[in-house]
Amino acid sequence: MLHRFFLSGRRSFDSLSEQEILALAISSEEDDARIYRAYADGLRDEFPASARMFEDMAAEEDSHRQMLIDLHKRRFGDSIPLIRREHVRGYYERKPDWLVRPLGVEKTRDMAEQMEMQAARFYREAAKRASDADTRKLLGDLAAAEARHVSVAGALEQKHAPEEVQDEEAETERKQFILTYVQPGLAGLMDGSVSTLAPIFAAAFATGDTWQTFLVGLSASIGAGISMGFTEAASDDGVISGRGSPVKRGIATGVMTTLGGLGHALPYLIPDFWTATVIAIVVVFLELWAITWIQHRYMETPWFRAALQVVVGGSLVLAAGILIGLA
Repeated sequence: MLHRFFLSGRRSFDSLSEQEILALAISSEEDDARIYRAYADGLRDEFPASARMFEDMAAEEDSHRQMLIDLHKRRFGDSIPLIRREHVRGYYERKPDWLVRPLGVEKTRDMAEQMEMQAARFYREAAKRASDADTRKLLGDLAAAEARHVSVAGALEQKHAPEEVQDEEAETERKQFILTYVQPGLAGLMDGSVSTLAPIFAAAFATGDTWQTFLVGLSASIGAGISMGFTEAASDDGVISGRGSPVKRGIATGVMTTLGGLGHALPYLIPDFWTATVIAIVVVFLELWAITWIQHRYMETPWFRAALQVVVGGSLVLAAGILIGLA
């Protein structure tokens, strides 16, 4: 009974007739063409060359589907059984494009290659297991067709997305990543790390109480994160500036602001005041070094200038907090 329950709704590939195998191939080609067109739609605005590549790949899938339909009509008539990949146990699956968005150039190209190779591998293995000669031939033909699709994908990539175009698209994608995530996140990390220095260390040296200092740091970090996140999201909808989704930018800014403040607040969970303070100061300089590295790596700011801006500014704020706490 349990066996029937787990197997209900799906059939093994070995149980399919030749007509059902052909119908499965037809529906699979149709699904893959739809996926390629969705990729093209998602890439068209920013990566038109790659979009054209996927449009041509969808056209290839359409032509193979039509060939399979013609073959089905000759052998079995006009009535094609409704059977799809999700009806067959062990058959390869496809993720709908909305599950893998936002679409990236390299991601979609890799997924397209995997789609074609997966289909070819499946049909090849299925052909080895088939005992009927006609079924074996049909599965072998399908495996060869899918293998040719991989070559077609490579040829189409050379036609519509040569190396210089791919480099240009990769650079566009990198800039978009910086505008949407790195720039807002860096602003948040700088604000969280530097702006919370004064209140945390002022509270530490004024009270000498590590728990109270931690509470001040926690509230300052979370408050700054919420404020910075909403400010970033509300400041620009990204339509004209091209900086991307305000929600993504707001989350990046808010999270990094909070982490920047928590970095030197968490050491004050240690009961011993001087141990906690020394660790917190070390963490501060690690945070300032991380900010300097990000500025140099992604914003192309020279090392010396980045270090001067961040370390000197952070050190002044740190000193101000300590002096205020000792006053």
